[in-house]
Amino acid sequence: MKMTTEEAFVKTLQMHGIQHAFGIIGSAMMPISDIFPDAGITFWDCAHEGSGGMMADGYTRATGKMSMMIAQNGPGITNFVTAVKTAYWNHTPLLLVTPQAANKTIGQGGFQEMEQMRMFADCVAYQEEVRDPSRVAEVLNRVIMNAKRASAPAQLNIPRDMWTQVIDIELPAIVEFERPSGGETAVSDAAKLLSEAKNPVILNGAGVVLSKGGIAASQKLAERLDAPVCVGYQHNDAFPGNHPLFAGPLGYNGSKAGMELIKDADVVLCLGTRLNPFSTLPGYGMEYWPADAKIIQVDINPDRIGLTKKVSVGIIGDAAKVASGILSQLSDSAGDAGREERKNRISETKSRWAQQLTEMTHEDDDPGTTWNQRARADKPEWMSPRMAWRAIQQALPREAIISSDIGNNCAIGNAYPSFDEGRKYLAPGLFGPCGYGLPAIVGAKIGCPDTPVVGFSGDGAFGIAVTELTAIGRGEWPAITHIVFRNYQWGAEKRNSTLWFDDNFVGTELDEQVSYAGIASACGLNGVVARTMDELTSALAQAIEDQKNGKTTLIEAMINQELGEPFRRDAMKKPVRVAGIDKADMREQQV
Repeated sequence: MKMTTEEAFVKTLQMHGIQHAFGIIGSAMMPISDIFPDAGITFWDCAHEGSGGMMADGYTRATGKMSMMIAQNGPGITNFVTAVKTAYWNHTPLLLVTPQAANKTIGQGGFQEMEQMRMFADCVAYQEEVRDPSRVAEVLNRVIMNAKRASAPAQLNIPRDMWTQVIDIELPAIVEFERPSGGETAVSDAAKLLSEAKNPVILNGAGVVLSKGGIAASQKLAERLDAPVCVGYQHNDAFPGNHPLFAGPLGYNGSKAGMELIKDADVVLCLGTRLNPFSTLPGYGMEYWPADAKIIQVDINPDRIGLTKKVSVGIIGDAAKVASGILSQLSDSAGDAGREERKNRISETKSRWAQQLTEMTHEDDDPGTTWNQRARADKPEWMSPRMAWRAIQQALPREAIISSDIGNNCAIGNAYPSFDEGRKYLAPGLFGPCGYGLPAIVGAKIGCPDTPVVGFSGDGAFGIAVTELTAIGRGEWPAITHIVFRNYQWGAEKRNSTLWFDDNFVGTELDEQVSYAGIASACGLNGVVARTMDELTSALAQAIEDQKNGKTTLIEAMINQELGEPFRRDAMKKPVRVAGIDKADMREQQV
């Protein structure tokens, strides 16, 4: 069939059902964006490409459907790097389209030229460049299939002079692979270990959410064994939060109940997780990872198995299929040893932690430091971060999709939200970019227009994404709700400064004259300031109602400057000075 290269490109997108593209318009992609409306593809023109990439991440994580990032070659494309690497560690299958400078001028240092393949080599699971106009559809099809297979971003790089050419081709076929169900021997060995376990624990990761039926399969296995189920850091939606066996998230500011239960495990089934460091680091002063337990690690990527923890059994496979396979091979007496005692312990441990969490109102100071004490004294009438999170829980709809940003106050909230199903919790993941919360929740709302959505950010991280307020108020954009924790500081960095640098706060303070609620109002959105728990609960409840009626609300939650735990106590130490530094040694520059 004869067609133009841009028609071939768009027809291939249609074959794969890719309906949404995120980015900023540019001349290098106009031949294809010109036919997006006729193809049923919506182009979401954001304020910054980095935010557009995070919108794509939020859309795909909330829906399971692939989306596309595209922008002008050169500076437009460089702005995607952080978002693409974020999606990589979030295991999000995305299509990254990078229009390139024209073939005939590449290497001349022309306008907006950049080596775009090398730039993304460490950020994507697969990348390929179109070498000939007749191969546009073939290459695009392969890139999309590889993104799906790896559950990660994949890049198509295309010189801009490939467009507007007539070619005669057949559209390529889509080849779907069945996901592996694990090695026969490995699954059998795992079933044997779990059958003989006295204190089995299941740890669910992102792979359980990504796997079709993964949560249900892990639930059946957990119920058969009466095993508590923990979830990895930032994967609170990997098991039903209202289930009696749910023990909560491990890692930073996670569930002490989950940590206490997994600490005494003799066998741990790590299902769909690469066991990232933040899911196993000490918490609440507790070294909870069970050093003597038998570890069964299940991951779709063999490169991740045994990478961070010693394993007894490694299984390459889809979480749902492997869990079902293990369940079918359990012995008749599996889980019977200590079953009633285990069930009682799970219940008692969870109840005790729930009470402790309710009573946790303020953040502790380390010995020798007094910042949190001073912060409370400085603003005694202001909410603490935990007071704000408790107020939020009172109004947050159970069915809501939420996003979180990186930062101290969002991390303090790690132990609070739980969910009845997967694809509900969008966190920035292990790449840890600031500015994720707002664009991710916008992308989620685009994909799930009938579901309430609420995003969260600290005020430092929000400053990176604040420009999106100028974009999302337009008529075609869906309404969302976003909460900014306002304490006028970069909290995580400030806590490091209190611990290791004697309160020498360099670059940690924010402008107290700036009102994010005021900026939202100036952009035609609802801007609300909440100063008490009651005001915050009421504002969120009203914002959810307004969201149903098409109105976006930004709530500026005013909180004191208390600081939670540092992200990594093992990553820093108190410095010493040897040679000494003196201002007098600074010389004037010679011009």
